[in-house]
Amino acid sequence: MKNAILAMVVGMSCSWALLSAHAAVAAEAGSAPAAESSAPTSAETAAKAKAVREQVEAALAAADQSQGSAPAPAPGAAAAPSSAPGTAAPAAADTRSLDEETQTLKKDVVDLNRDLFVLEEELLFPANTQVAVYVSMDVGEFFALDSITLKIDNKEVTNYLYTPREVDALLKGGVQRLYLGNLKVGNHELVAVFSGKGPDNRDYRRGASLKFDKSIGAKYLELKIEDRQRKMQPEFEIKDWE
Repeated sequence: MKNAILAMVVGMSCSWALLSAHAAVAAEAGSAPAAESSAPTSAETAAKAKAVREQVEAALAAADQSQGSAPAPAPGAAAAPSSAPGTAAPAAADTRSLDEETQTLKKDVVDLNRDLFVLEEELLFPANTQVAVYVSMDVGEFFALDSITLKIDNKEVTNYLYTPREVDALLKGGVQRLYLGNLKVGNHELVAVFSGKGPDNRDYRRGASLKFDKSIGAKYLELKIEDRQRKMQPEFEIKDWE
């Protein structure tokens, strides 16, 4: 278990190094107006990343100490009979203590991993340039979703193939974040192509598009798939969350 924890800690250390490099690049690009407006957020995130790194290093040192606290038995010790009847109890107590420390360390590493994930999104997708696309469904009779292809400014950014479990979750009211990326301020066009089974179980492929303006601040868009009873067909819409 300690080896697994060490691997997680080392992996998080590498993630922190990548995040720090990205923060440095963002700081160097501070001459752009958009970068200036996001500078406070980048500084706060860099401070958080430094704190997480210090916690990671402390966890790594604790893991090393735990590994070294239980020395291997000397050669021939297993063959030697126990001369002290009370030695078994302290050994068992030490083992329990080591297990408890290992479990605590594992929990700390999981918490740090979660913090690093949040920091990664803050650094890679700052609020001033962030664009997120979500998917929701209110269908079941006229359309069965297989995949969605997403393009922004005529460039494909994702092509997602759905599993039956994911489709079932959407049908039950779930909302999926299909895409998260960065866009500069200005006018853009989003095109979504939906593929699946339509009425009479025929192959069905339809598209929807939306021209939108990206200002300073996060932009949220929703791909809505709905049944239209009057037309007896599915309807695809892209909603801009103002």
